[in-house]
Amino acid sequence: MSGELVLALDQGTTSTRALIFNARGEIVAKAQKELPLITPQSGWVEQDATQIWNDVVEVCKDVLTQIDITHVVGMGITNQRETTVIWDKKTGEPIYNAIVWQDRRTADFCEILKQYENDIQARTGLFADPYFSATKIKWILNHTGVNQNDVLFGTIDSYLLWKLTNGDVHATDVSNAARTMVFNIHDMQWDNVQCDRIGIPQSILPTVMENCAQFGVTKLFDRPLPILAMAGDQQSATFGQACLEKGMVKSTYGTGCFALMNTGDLPVKSQNKLLSTVAWKIDGQTTYALEGSIFVAGAAVQFLRDNLNMFDDAGESEALASSVDDAGGVVFVPSFTGLGAPHWNPNARGAVLGMSRGTTNAHITRAVLEAQAYQTRDLIEAMNGDVGHDVKTIRVDGGLVANDFVCQAIADQVNANIDRPVNQEATVWGVAAMAFYQAGVFKSFDDIVNIHTLERQFTPQGDTQKNNRDYAMWQRAVDCVSQF
Repeated sequence: MSGELVLALDQGTTSTRALIFNARGEIVAKAQKELPLITPQSGWVEQDATQIWNDVVEVCKDVLTQIDITHVVGMGITNQRETTVIWDKKTGEPIYNAIVWQDRRTADFCEILKQYENDIQARTGLFADPYFSATKIKWILNHTGVNQNDVLFGTIDSYLLWKLTNGDVHATDVSNAARTMVFNIHDMQWDNVQCDRIGIPQSILPTVMENCAQFGVTKLFDRPLPILAMAGDQQSATFGQACLEKGMVKSTYGTGCFALMNTGDLPVKSQNKLLSTVAWKIDGQTTYALEGSIFVAGAAVQFLRDNLNMFDDAGESEALASSVDDAGGVVFVPSFTGLGAPHWNPNARGAVLGMSRGTTNAHITRAVLEAQAYQTRDLIEAMNGDVGHDVKTIRVDGGLVANDFVCQAIADQVNANIDRPVNQEATVWGVAAMAFYQAGVFKSFDDIVNIHTLERQFTPQGDTQKNNRDYAMWQRAVDCVSQF
């Protein structure tokens, strides 16, 4: 493992990043560009797919100038999931903006699909919700009038792979395919019934591959680089957190919050409105996960910074929240793009409740940070109910977990240990580790487990009865926005 490096591309909701990792899991080079959202109307969220591609090229070229490219054994791609791109298969030009996973425009169509919800869940592990790619695909096809024989569909991973290989490879991986609502997680194939039900021609869908595979070669840089791994961001983070054994749980706090439990070689059908999904498939072995998805986590802190100008840097939120003893009765429900698991209400909108004349920026900021703990408790209690035992430890990562206040609040509300690793770049490290494995640098998963190092553990503290009262207030607030 002396000198090998991997280029890991992390195309996220708010930024595009390229990182170079060595085989010890250390970052040796990094480049990043922020990515704006386009919101044409309430509930609509888009991005310029061409800008995403241009940013990818820029950050990759930038980061590769910082190291000796001859040591790079290959690259991996991790990405925001469900975000949908349809492009002209001759020119590579998108026929419409990328419709982002947060977009709610297909809520009415999903209401129609709810009559098939049990069957949809049985086939795909998902629910009829605008979150997933399928109804976005149908919307673009309907509203552009394009000839389906002239276009291809992909989530961001597939679009970037096609561009990186100059149109030679139209493929995706199982973890991203599993987020479309037209992929059968049992047969591991595109589902004929779902495609016909929604009206999606299978001719536009990519080939589905394992997460560690020879996806193709990109020749855009100073020397050809093989693309060795692809994974949706949350599955990649689960792998990067070394949650490789059944029952292990990770929760990532980025734009949204996503908690995944490794359920081994069998999917768990949730009775509590969680998702059954594919974690990864490697060496012919499929690993499944139970997932709870929250649409707004770190994005709520960005909202305070950018929309309400409460502070200049998101890192200031911890000190501001800690400057008051409590939230003063304020509850902030950050359902700006609907409520995800376990509520699944695409029409809910954000709200601040319980304000008084004495409410300050500090109280509202504290309420936003506490909301992350309440949302996590929503997920973990549902997860506990599905598996029949309580989660005792959660491995956390993402930008928001640098905030000690948030980590402690989660530990208190969930009544579980919160383990924060030294390497908090679990999302992008996960796909880098997959690429190292595919390249033969890592001989087994033990190499990944051995690298994982704990930085700090937060244990439950405080008054359990008060925590329960606060959580009950949160539940009442959620009821309010659900009926808005």
